[in-house]
Amino acid sequence: MRRPWSDVVIDDCGEPLVSLKPRFLCLEPHPYACVGAPYGEDADPYRLRSGVLKRLIAAQTLLSMRSDPEVGTVQLAIFDAWRPIRVQAFMVEHAIQEQCRSQGFDPSDPLMAAALEQVQSDVAKFWAPPSPDPCTPPPHSTGGAVDLTLADSSGALLEMGGDIDAIGDQSIPDHHAKEAEANPHGEVARWHGRRCLLNEVMTKAGFARHPNEWWHFSHGDQLWAWQQQTPGAIYASVSRSC
Repeated sequence: MRRPWSDVVIDDCGEPLVSLKPRFLCLEPHPYACVGAPYGEDADPYRLRSGVLKRLIAAQTLLSMRSDPEVGTVQLAIFDAWRPIRVQAFMVEHAIQEQCRSQGFDPSDPLMAAALEQVQSDVAKFWAPPSPDPCTPPPHSTGGAVDLTLADSSGALLEMGGDIDAIGDQSIPDHHAKEAEANPHGEVARWHGRRCLLNEVMTKAGFARHPNEWWHFSHGDQLWAWQQQTPGAIYASVSRSC
């Protein structure tokens, strides 16, 4: 599935990948490593381009000036950052298999071909294809994209009204907006408010949010360039973590 930003030209600026640790709360063990994603010994996923790290620090600084009505002080919690294309391929297939399992059918069954095609279409709305084409790199392979959420001061993750990587409407950033407006003091309003807070600090720091994913933000990749209407992207795919 081609994205509207797939034709954006990339001119890599050459920034290195740098570690997010120990400056940021990074989820350990890594969620994808737990399901067998093939990172390899030298592939630390908690890395981003140096310019992206600077903006992430700016977002955390902005967040430190705000608070959550329920828990008070909050911080950014990093779910995933740099992702090799081989890991992208593994996770796309994993997502398809998990969706088939949750719907109760075997994807290898020829009689379920139509159902499998629908699942693949649904997954493609959230997972970029693991393209080896340097003109259309998956966002996370560039070191310019990060998946993140909010946590309290102790590191406990906050409820955001939908899990990261969930396939469905609950992942759309404004999914809870109408219900939050109808009941501004309810639980759903808290979820929506947290999504809005995350988006506010990230966009002020120079990131662009994925239109289908409340947790996904990027700077310097094709999606960012398309949303910001800049001449081109500045980050191409990076094959290793150092």
